[in-house]
Amino acid sequence: MNRFAIFCSIFLLAAGCNHNSSQAWEDVKTAGRYMQRSVDTLWGKNYESRMLTSDEEFVGAQDDDFIPLRDADLKNTFADTALPQPKGNPGEKGIPSLDLFYAPPADLRSLFQTVHFETDEHVLKDKEDIAAISQIAAYLKKNPNVYLVIRGHTDERASAGYNMALGTRRANYVRSLLVKAGVDLNRVYAVSRGKEEPIAFGHTPDEWKQNRRAEFRIFER
Repeated sequence: MNRFAIFCSIFLLAAGCNHNSSQAWEDVKTAGRYMQRSVDTLWGKNYESRMLTSDEEFVGAQDDDFIPLRDADLKNTFADTALPQPKGNPGEKGIPSLDLFYAPPADLRSLFQTVHFETDEHVLKDKEDIAAISQIAAYLKKNPNVYLVIRGHTDERASAGYNMALGTRRANYVRSLLVKAGVDLNRVYAVSRGKEEPIAFGHTPDEWKQNRRAEFRIFER
């Protein structure tokens, strides 16, 4: 119980020495959290922290809608994906509405192939996927009457809000690659479908991988 007594002393000292009521309340809450953890430890409750080693262990944020940041995320400047949105909205000012966009026809299907992401990632890693984006960019530059919608998808794990945000990141990342390759940003739209439109309905790593994707819809004037 020595630890408990020490934390009580810290609590009383912080509350007595601070004349600011709001700060005192913050000190009270902080001391209370430490005291609770100390009591839990005394009763044998452990706070486990470990790294995940596989897709199967990933669960994600079930209660809080957030995208965790990592060192790799911070090195990839978000300015690349925070491009200006198109000047006009779909369905306005002569721009086709989203429901008019369609899956690429058979002769273009191999060009506009679906690209895939790793768990909780929004950056493409596979060289074939990156090469596919380059080919799409070349086609769009040669065909200025073609508009493109990128749809970001996720697998079923984690909350709907979390996955909607992750799908947005994936679509915006692909859009940024196309714009950096010279495509007119006013012809490329990014939308998120989150986990709402899976193409594989099982619960295995392979089926999750199929659903972690960005796919394309086009409209030609």
